[in-house]
Amino acid sequence: MIGTPLTGRLAIMGLVVCITQIAAVSQITLFGAHADLVPLVVAMSGLLLGSLPGAVFGFACGFFVDCALFQTMGLSSLVYLTVGYGAGRLREVRDPQAAAVPAVVGGAATATVTVGYSTMQFLLGTPVAVTGLLVGQILVTVLVNTLLSLPVYAGVRRWLLPVLPDDPRRRRRRASTTRLSPLSRA
Repeated sequence: MIGTPLTGRLAIMGLVVCITQIAAVSQITLFGAHADLVPLVVAMSGLLLGSLPGAVFGFACGFFVDCALFQTMGLSSLVYLTVGYGAGRLREVRDPQAAAVPAVVGGAATATVTVGYSTMQFLLGTPVAVTGLLVGQILVTVLVNTLLSLPVYAGVRRWLLPVLPDDPRRRRRRASTTRLSPLSRA
């Protein structure tokens, strides 16, 4: 299960990323849209740790964002929980090893968060004008986050590397490559 060093690292990372997103990154506009680091960090954590830690981390980050921005409680939590769980399930079911996986997961996570949050706001009765401008902003945000996902993945992996759970498949591969010869087993 989740140990204390992993929980501590996730808590520190979530707090730093959410505060950085709210205080600094959301103030920077690129092509009329803002980069969003929180779905990237949640997705990359799910991709590295699995579905349950990804979902719990996503829920915690979403709850913190909802509290900090005085938004409708639970909307961001639900959307980030979905992103963390989905990225973790991808790791558990497919075990992706390609170099482009973080970019694809980052783009999909951003699209899920932006479209999911907008849909939930619409379903709750908040007046949302769906125009070409909104669709353009969503597409630019997805594109910017897709480009940012590789450095974010590298940073999340480097931060969580000391406490990452040991993968038995990697251990088995390492053990089989360290033998000199199949004849030396005797």
